Amino acid sequence: MNEFFSQLVEQFYQTTWLEAIAVIFGLLSVWYSKQENILVYPTGIISVLIYVYITFQYKLYADTGINSYYFVMSVYGWYNWLKKDDVTSEQLPITWNSKSENHLSLLFLACSFLLIRWVLISFTDSDVPNWDATTTSFALVGMWLMAKKKIENWIAWIITDIVSVPLYIYKGLPFTAVQYLIFTVLAIWGYFAWKKSYEKND
Repeated sequence: MNEFFSQLVEQFYQTTWLEAIAVIFGLLSVWYSKQENILVYPTGIISVLIYVYITFQYKLYADTGINSYYFVMSVYGWYNWLKKDDVTSEQLPITWNSKSENHLSLLFLACSFLLIRWVLISFTDSDVPNWDATTTSFALVGMWLMAKKKIENWIAWIITDIVSVPLYIYKGLPFTAVQYLIFTVLAIWGYFAWKKSYEKND
Protein backbone atom coordinates (compact mmCIF):
# COMPACT_ATOMS: atom_id res chain seq x y z
CA MET A 1 0.00 0.00 0.00
CA ASN A 2 2.84 2.40 0.86
CA GLU A 3 4.48 1.62 -2.46
CA PHE A 4 1.21 2.39 -4.27
CA PHE A 5 0.88 5.82 -2.64
CA SER A 6 4.56 6.56 -3.26
CA GLN A 7 4.07 5.84 -6.97
CA LEU A 8 0.91 7.95 -6.98
CA VAL A 9 2.73 10.94 -5.44
CA GLU A 10 5.55 10.53 -7.95
CA GLN A 11 3.04 10.50 -10.80
CA PHE A 12 1.46 13.71 -9.48
CA TYR A 13 4.82 15.46 -9.74
CA GLN A 14 4.94 14.40 -13.40
CA THR A 15 1.52 15.89 -14.18
CA THR A 16 1.71 18.31 -17.12
CA TRP A 17 0.21 21.80 -17.13
CA LEU A 18 -1.93 20.74 -20.10
CA GLU A 19 -3.53 17.91 -18.12
CA ALA A 20 -4.09 20.29 -15.19
CA ILE A 21 -5.94 22.76 -17.42
CA ALA A 22 -8.09 19.96 -18.87
CA VAL A 23 -8.95 18.77 -15.36
CA ILE A 24 -9.91 22.25 -14.14
CA PHE A 25 -12.20 22.93 -17.09
CA GLY A 26 -13.62 19.41 -16.86
CA LEU A 27 -14.55 19.95 -13.22
CA LEU A 28 -16.10 23.31 -14.06
CA SER A 29 -18.14 21.67 -16.79
CA VAL A 30 -19.59 19.03 -14.48
CA TRP A 31 -20.32 21.66 -11.84
CA TYR A 32 -22.19 23.81 -14.37
CA SER A 33 -24.09 20.73 -15.56
CA LYS A 34 -25.26 20.02 -12.03
CA GLN A 35 -26.44 23.64 -11.80
CA GLU A 36 -28.23 23.29 -15.16
CA ASN A 37 -26.07 26.17 -16.39
CA ILE A 38 -25.35 26.61 -20.11
CA LEU A 39 -21.65 27.20 -19.30
CA VAL A 40 -21.39 23.40 -19.06
CA TYR A 41 -20.74 23.41 -22.81
CA PRO A 42 -18.02 26.05 -23.43
CA THR A 43 -16.01 24.84 -20.41
CA GLY A 44 -16.52 21.23 -21.47
CA ILE A 45 -15.38 21.93 -25.03
CA ILE A 46 -12.04 23.31 -23.80
CA SER A 47 -11.50 20.23 -21.64
CA VAL A 48 -12.40 17.65 -24.27
CA LEU A 49 -10.25 19.19 -26.99
CA ILE A 50 -7.23 18.96 -24.68
CA TYR A 51 -8.11 15.37 -23.80
CA VAL A 52 -8.31 14.42 -27.48
CA TYR A 53 -4.60 15.19 -27.61
CA ILE A 54 -3.68 13.65 -24.23
CA THR A 55 -5.55 10.36 -24.64
CA PHE A 56 -4.08 9.82 -28.11
CA GLN A 57 -0.59 10.29 -26.68
CA TYR A 58 -1.32 7.65 -24.00
CA LYS A 59 -2.82 5.18 -26.51
CA LEU A 60 -6.31 5.41 -25.01
CA TYR A 61 -7.77 5.43 -28.50
CA ALA A 62 -11.38 4.84 -27.51
CA ASP A 63 -11.12 7.79 -25.12
CA THR A 64 -9.69 9.86 -27.97
CA GLY A 65 -12.76 8.97 -29.98
CA ILE A 66 -15.14 9.66 -27.09
CA ASN A 67 -13.66 13.10 -26.51
CA SER A 68 -14.12 13.90 -30.20
CA TYR A 69 -17.73 12.73 -29.80
CA TYR A 70 -18.03 14.93 -26.67
CA PHE A 71 -17.07 17.91 -28.78
CA VAL A 72 -19.77 17.21 -31.36
CA MET A 73 -22.40 16.48 -28.69
CA SER A 74 -21.39 19.60 -26.77
CA VAL A 75 -22.15 21.72 -29.80
CA TYR A 76 -25.50 19.91 -30.21
CA GLY A 77 -26.29 20.13 -26.49
CA TRP A 78 -25.43 23.83 -26.40
CA TYR A 79 -27.92 24.43 -29.21
CA ASN A 80 -30.54 22.07 -27.71
CA TRP A 81 -30.40 23.64 -24.24
CA LEU A 82 -30.82 27.15 -25.67
CA LYS A 83 -33.57 26.22 -28.10
CA LYS A 84 -37.03 27.33 -26.98
CA ASP A 85 -40.34 25.55 -27.54
CA ASP A 86 -42.35 27.25 -30.28
CA VAL A 87 -45.58 27.00 -28.26
CA THR A 88 -44.51 27.69 -24.67
CA SER A 89 -41.30 29.67 -25.42
CA GLU A 90 -39.65 27.66 -22.64
CA GLN A 91 -36.24 26.02 -22.79
CA LEU A 92 -35.74 22.25 -22.75
CA PRO A 93 -36.98 20.82 -19.40
CA ILE A 94 -35.41 18.06 -17.29
CA THR A 95 -37.24 14.75 -17.81
CA TRP A 96 -36.93 11.01 -17.22
CA ASN A 97 -36.54 8.54 -20.05
CA SER A 98 -39.66 6.78 -21.25
CA LYS A 99 -39.61 2.97 -21.32
CA SER A 100 -38.79 2.96 -25.02
CA GLU A 101 -36.01 5.52 -24.49
CA ASN A 102 -34.51 3.27 -21.79
CA HIS A 103 -34.55 0.33 -24.21
CA LEU A 104 -32.92 2.49 -26.87
CA SER A 105 -30.26 3.65 -24.40
CA LEU A 106 -29.42 0.07 -23.41
CA LEU A 107 -29.23 -0.98 -27.05
CA PHE A 108 -26.96 1.98 -27.79
CA LEU A 109 -24.78 0.97 -24.82
CA ALA A 110 -24.45 -2.70 -25.85
CA CYS A 111 -23.76 -1.96 -29.52
CA SER A 112 -21.23 0.74 -28.61
CA PHE A 113 -19.33 -1.58 -26.25
CA LEU A 114 -19.15 -4.44 -28.75
CA LEU A 115 -18.12 -2.20 -31.64
CA ILE A 116 -15.50 -0.26 -29.66
CA ARG A 117 -14.04 -3.44 -28.14
CA TRP A 118 -13.76 -5.02 -31.59
CA VAL A 119 -12.07 -1.94 -33.05
CA LEU A 120 -9.59 -1.71 -30.15
CA ILE A 121 -8.64 -5.38 -30.33
CA SER A 122 -8.51 -5.56 -34.13
CA PHE A 123 -6.94 -2.26 -35.12
CA THR A 124 -5.02 -0.77 -32.17
CA ASP A 125 -2.28 -1.69 -29.70
CA SER A 126 -4.51 -0.91 -26.70
CA ASP A 127 -3.63 -3.02 -23.66
CA VAL A 128 -6.97 -2.30 -21.94
CA PRO A 129 -9.64 -2.88 -24.63
CA ASN A 130 -12.42 -4.11 -22.29
CA TRP A 131 -11.78 -1.37 -19.76
CA ASP A 132 -11.54 1.35 -22.38
CA ALA A 133 -14.64 0.12 -24.24
CA THR A 134 -16.66 0.06 -20.99
CA THR A 135 -15.92 3.64 -19.98
CA THR A 136 -16.36 4.86 -23.54
CA SER A 137 -19.72 3.18 -24.18
CA PHE A 138 -21.23 4.45 -20.91
CA ALA A 139 -19.89 7.93 -21.65
CA LEU A 140 -21.43 7.86 -25.13
CA VAL A 141 -24.83 7.18 -23.60
CA GLY A 142 -24.29 9.72 -20.80
CA MET A 143 -23.41 12.56 -23.17
CA TRP A 144 -26.36 11.79 -25.44
CA LEU A 145 -28.79 11.76 -22.52
CA MET A 146 -27.29 14.94 -21.04
CA ALA A 147 -27.82 16.81 -24.31
CA LYS A 148 -31.49 15.82 -24.05
CA LYS A 149 -31.64 16.76 -20.32
CA LYS A 150 -32.53 13.25 -19.20
CA ILE A 151 -31.95 12.47 -15.51
CA GLU A 152 -30.56 9.05 -16.44
CA ASN A 153 -27.48 10.76 -17.87
CA TRP A 154 -26.13 10.98 -14.33
CA ILE A 155 -26.39 7.20 -13.83
CA ALA A 156 -24.30 6.64 -16.96
CA TRP A 157 -21.75 9.22 -15.79
CA ILE A 158 -21.51 7.68 -12.30
CA ILE A 159 -20.62 4.30 -13.82
CA THR A 160 -18.18 5.91 -16.27
CA ASP A 161 -16.43 7.86 -13.52
CA ILE A 162 -16.13 4.95 -11.08
CA VAL A 163 -14.53 2.69 -13.71
CA SER A 164 -12.28 5.49 -15.00
CA VAL A 165 -10.52 6.11 -11.66
CA PRO A 166 -8.44 2.89 -11.61
CA LEU A 167 -8.00 3.02 -15.40
CA TYR A 168 -6.24 6.40 -15.32
CA ILE A 169 -4.13 5.40 -12.31
CA TYR A 170 -3.01 2.34 -14.29
CA LYS A 171 -2.20 4.56 -17.26
CA GLY A 172 -0.09 6.95 -15.17
CA LEU A 173 -2.49 9.90 -15.19
CA PRO A 174 -3.17 10.36 -11.46
CA PHE A 175 -4.44 13.93 -11.73
CA THR A 176 -7.04 12.76 -14.20
CA ALA A 177 -7.89 9.83 -11.89
CA VAL A 178 -8.57 12.26 -9.04
CA GLN A 179 -10.68 14.33 -11.45
CA TYR A 180 -12.85 11.28 -12.13
CA LEU A 181 -13.13 10.58 -8.41
CA ILE A 182 -14.46 14.12 -7.94
CA PHE A 183 -16.64 13.60 -11.02
CA THR A 184 -18.21 10.60 -9.27
CA VAL A 185 -19.18 12.73 -6.28
CA LEU A 186 -20.49 15.54 -8.51
CA ALA A 187 -22.45 13.07 -10.66
CA ILE A 188 -24.19 11.63 -7.61
CA TRP A 189 -24.91 15.18 -6.44
CA GLY A 190 -26.09 16.10 -9.94
CA TYR A 191 -28.47 13.14 -10.07
CA PHE A 192 -30.24 14.21 -6.89
CA ALA A 193 -30.20 17.90 -7.91
CA TRP A 194 -31.85 17.18 -11.27
CA LYS A 195 -34.31 14.76 -9.65
CA LYS A 196 -35.29 17.47 -7.17
CA SER A 197 -35.61 20.05 -9.95
CA TYR A 198 -37.85 17.68 -11.93
CA GLU A 199 -40.10 16.99 -8.94
CA LYS A 200 -40.33 20.72 -8.19
CA ASN A 201 -41.45 21.54 -11.74
CA ASP A 202 -43.59 18.45 -12.30
